[in-house]
Amino acid sequence: MKGLLLRLSSLDADAAAAVRVIAHFQALLAAGRLDPAALARSAAGLAECPVGVELAGGRMFRAGPDGAGLAGPPGRASGQTALRPAGRVWLERPGEAGPFDDLLLEWLAIAAHTLEHPLRVADPALVEVALSARESLADRARALRLLGLAPEAPLRVLAFAAADGGDAEVAALALLGRGAVPGTLRVARLGGLGVALLQDRASGAGSPAAELRAAVRGGVRVGIGGGVEAPRARHSLEQASVALRFAAAGPPAEAVVDHDELGPATVLAEVPAARLGALPDVRRLGELAARDGGELNLAALAAFCRTGSLRQAAAELHLHHSSVAARLGHVQAATGWRLRDPAHRFRAQLALYARRLALAPAEG
Repeated sequence: MKGLLLRLSSLDADAAAAVRVIAHFQALLAAGRLDPAALARSAAGLAECPVGVELAGGRMFRAGPDGAGLAGPPGRASGQTALRPAGRVWLERPGEAGPFDDLLLEWLAIAAHTLEHPLRVADPALVEVALSARESLADRARALRLLGLAPEAPLRVLAFAAADGGDAEVAALALLGRGAVPGTLRVARLGGLGVALLQDRASGAGSPAAELRAAVRGGVRVGIGGGVEAPRARHSLEQASVALRFAAAGPPAEAVVDHDELGPATVLAEVPAARLGALPDVRRLGELAARDGGELNLAALAAFCRTGSLRQAAAELHLHHSSVAARLGHVQAATGWRLRDPAHRFRAQLALYARRLALAPAEG
């Protein structure tokens, strides 16, 4: 991160400032044992204005840019972000908001969320040992304990990728901080992926798909592995990596893919990408995508195959249902499919999966 800051400083002062905000909060998350008063002081120093943090129980913490605590009622909020299920964070900047206040508030909210929902940047070396198939069972268990996870409790692994070469670890932290995922989370960067280990002793290893789909935005893609015994975390990582290949930046149901929900479709991931790309149905979809509006037609097809309803597909894509119907008409004319027929819709869904796998980048 320091090297990135140096490079960005010589190229783009605004980009360097944005990265500096993210790096500041990543360092706080990595340190662990964060308390709300210290968070308010740290953020106020970074923002160079008073900052407030109000948690779900009504506890309020305010600090000035000099690090001193502030008493009394909060001043005028120049910007604020709500916390879930309750609470908020805000800036009390005199005058207009600063150019990076939205980014600062987003990361302040993420850090505040972790005060009651553990989310921490983890040592990637420990995560690598915990996920290794080569290390002994004893070494994997020790790595899990050092990460603050219980070797005897189930967990699952999540894999994250960011669009356009973005930082996958940053994308993972931002999404998990917004997503109110219950349980203990440890996040690290492994290769080009962001990886999270999730353990919830209260409810077992339930899937966080619903929480992540409610919070996902931008070009983030997520693959969710199945729940496994903690020392077998490697198996969940492999499943998360497969699920990530099925994920596509776009609507939440496409961006967040749960391996358990894919069912037998996961077998497609075992077929070489070149063979999938050579299938006639996949080639037809490629030709359709290359036309004007083709990608939007495929997005309509994917939404309709998933929901089976014109109106639900339209709501997901924020289009009128007649627009979705027109786009599906172009698809049917190009492929010969009758999409009201369940068998044809199933064929179309398989072709969409196969095309996505054929085009999926080499990740991991």
